[in-house]
Amino acid sequence: MNRLLQKYKETVAPSLIKQFGYTSPMQCPKLEKVVINLGVGDAIANPKLLEEAAAELTQISGQHPVITKAKKSIANFKLREGMPIGCKVTLRGERMYEFLDKLFNISLARVRDFHGVSATAFDGRGNYTLGVKEQLIFPEINFDKVGKVRGMDIVIVTTANTNKEAYALLKEMGMPFSKGKED
Repeated sequence: MNRLLQKYKETVAPSLIKQFGYTSPMQCPKLEKVVINLGVGDAIANPKLLEEAAAELTQISGQHPVITKAKKSIANFKLREGMPIGCKVTLRGERMYEFLDKLFNISLARVRDFHGVSATAFDGRGNYTLGVKEQLIFPEINFDKVGKVRGMDIVIVTTANTNKEAYALLKEMGMPFSKGKED
């Protein structure tokens, strides 16, 4: 069993049940999925860049990404509807816990001038979005083989109904929130 999943079952869930006064363990919020999105705007001019980005995302997540296509045509960007412009991966179950464990304990600590992640990036429905400026913070990426530094969006989807519940869940799981605003 994964270390983070074991932590959730043994300490996080009982703590949340006590904190929010749930009557059933099934009411306790849990992690549903993690979506990692990597936009490659340069893929319009050079489609090979998208393949490189997809390969890096595969290394990071351990799962083959889906190529995302443009929904609308934008003349200023020379973009037509249906052109491939990015890739994304949806992680669930074991892979999701492995990725989050690595993100919380290894990758975020490698960010320059890191003071914790923002506690205000919740969407009102218990989901958290985190933007990463470079893929080099992940230990699987070989610094010498990187063609271009790219950022990515990481969305953590929980079953929590409110931001407060989701914040408590992620805080207990080990998410390094900054020491600023805490509700």
